[in-house]
Amino acid sequence: MTLHTRTLHTRTLRTRTLPSRTLATRAPRSRSLRAGLAGAVLAAALATGPAVALAPQASAATPYCGITWGSLARTRPAPTVNTVTGIRAGRHACYDRLVVDIAGTRPTGFDVRYVTAVEAQGSGQPVPLRGGARLAITVHSPAYTGAGRATYRPANRLELVDVAGYSTFRQVAWGGSFEGQTTIGLGVRARLPYRVFTLTDTAAGTTRVVIDVAHRWS
Repeated sequence: MTLHTRTLHTRTLRTRTLPSRTLATRAPRSRSLRAGLAGAVLAAALATGPAVALAPQASAATPYCGITWGSLARTRPAPTVNTVTGIRAGRHACYDRLVVDIAGTRPTGFDVRYVTAVEAQGSGQPVPLRGGARLAITVHSPAYTGAGRATYRPANRLELVDVAGYSTFRQVAWGGSFEGQTTIGLGVRARLPYRVFTLTDTAAGTTRVVIDVAHRWS
């Protein structure tokens, strides 16, 4: 009896190679994420940009020479005393100054304010002034004695002081002296901040009414 050898065919297992997910596959997503983050950062920077640009504006608002005087009326009530003896002006680094010299040390009243037109004492007629704005300066002191003798007599009523070349002053004119009050018209470049105060020299027996007008606001 012949034995037939049966050859068994081995089944070859085919190994299926699974495609590996490499980092290269994810690279585009990573780049996209980084690009998105960069865009967000750039957008945030642009959004905050104007806030940084506002800093110079704060600096521009700083008062000129630290001056905070304002431009509203300045008044100091007081009875009529003393007498006006002179008017002069001077230039300073941050302002122009006008000084009314007065004989006597008793408190001197004043009224200083911006007006549409400075009115002359007695007549009420407008005092012509150069400049973009006008300050009416009235001191409660006459320019004459009780006997009617003049204590101050301007050589030129329209040009009490030579203010050519001044930064702020344009003209100083006489408004007259009547019933114990004296008015001076001050023409200035524009409506600018100013201050008014008095200085008393008891040794000399004199008083000065000082008006400082700033060169600019800021």
